[in-house]
Amino acid sequence: MWKDVAELKDKKILIVGLGRTGVALAKFLTKHEAQVTVTDHKSKPELSAQLEQLEGYTNIKFELGSHSPKTFLSQDLVILSPGVAPHLKIFEYARQQGIKITGEFEFVSAFIKEPVVAITGTNGKTTVARLAESMLKESGVTCWVGGSTETPLTNYLLQEERARVVLVEVSSFMLEHVNDFSAVNVVFTNLAENHLERYRSMEDYVNAKRKIFKNTNQATTSILNADDNAVVELARDPAVQRGRIFYFSRKPALEPQIMNIGGAVNVGDELRVRTGPEIESFSIKNIKMKGKHAIENVMAALLLAREHGATHEAVQKVIDAFGGLRHRLEYVRKVGGVLFYNDSKATNVHAVSRALDCFDENVILIAGGKDTNLNYGPLQNMIKRKVKTLILVGEAKERINRDLGDFSETYLIGTFEEAVLIAYQKSRIGDIVLLSPGCSSFDMFDSYEERGDYFKEIVKKFK
Repeated sequence: MWKDVAELKDKKILIVGLGRTGVALAKFLTKHEAQVTVTDHKSKPELSAQLEQLEGYTNIKFELGSHSPKTFLSQDLVILSPGVAPHLKIFEYARQQGIKITGEFEFVSAFIKEPVVAITGTNGKTTVARLAESMLKESGVTCWVGGSTETPLTNYLLQEERARVVLVEVSSFMLEHVNDFSAVNVVFTNLAENHLERYRSMEDYVNAKRKIFKNTNQATTSILNADDNAVVELARDPAVQRGRIFYFSRKPALEPQIMNIGGAVNVGDELRVRTGPEIESFSIKNIKMKGKHAIENVMAALLLAREHGATHEAVQKVIDAFGGLRHRLEYVRKVGGVLFYNDSKATNVHAVSRALDCFDENVILIAGGKDTNLNYGPLQNMIKRKVKTLILVGEAKERINRDLGDFSETYLIGTFEEAVLIAYQKSRIGDIVLLSPGCSSFDMFDSYEERGDYFKEIVKKFK
């Protein structure tokens, strides 16, 4: 694979998928004089917003509405956007004909000369990345954050400025094509069932995640969640053991073991941390984020930030001040004694469990969305203990009802707005209305952000 942008000149490169990533790739490759073709199964009218961003790029060819096998066979390289599943028949056909196919993450990372940190896990990637970014910036260390969120990794190469460290949120989709990518740090937050609309089994999903360790070496420091059995199991892989490992844990009993090898442990209102010869202490008395998982995210971020020069003072300042991110257990408002929380980013069962763990009882839970074949059974005990009313909406409502409907008063609702209105009608003083869907948004909305914003818009009208 090419590692110098000068090598891209005159190369025939096909981009599959014209979302945010496809647009960024088209701009980058055109800038370096590659012969670019973009293909997408969506039609020109459906992609009008993306095509608008590429107006003036007259050298780009477009094949929209379908994929042509002939076009694939005339390329030096095919690059898939993360949202494009890699197992379509046309890709297999192209591979059989000797065409090289890769993903945006694998392709773009080869051109980045700065230290790259890969942050992965089923949940918590963005929060860890933004916490670490705040700690580093507060310490005067320049960093860039992107990846699986709305900012493709390609955007880093499109900008002129270079950072001291590049923090990449890495989804399983981005890892599917990893062959040569190597990170200076790997952060693994947790691992739970997810994306079963794309993967045939949990094993396939785990195997995609496992690729983040493919090229770890003695210079790699991995930062891993000691409280997550699936992550610990992955850490037993010989590939992981080639480098140094820092563990983080909320279990005080693990303090002696972790302080011996390096890492972070939550003991009472303190985080005890060792990344070098000395043991440090950070206070979490003033932490603003809700939930036990917030402490896990802070530990992962501070271990990462300290690795890249964040000061003790800066880390403590961020722990005290960081209020969390939008759509992640975001407090909306209090109306008539009822508290409303927007957790629209909770797109899997593990995320809903973490959200419910923050509340004792009297929760009115709004769940549902696109059906991604998840098993909601693990939530049964929490629903029984904490949820007084379950409001189900969207494509997955019947599946969720089969798994959870017997454990709470349950309503299956037709529209999202109606679901929020009924949740309010059913609430009483002291109740919590929680939007934590456990599903992606794509049956009703273009993104979890749009879903969360609509929830807040509805709630702000309540009197």
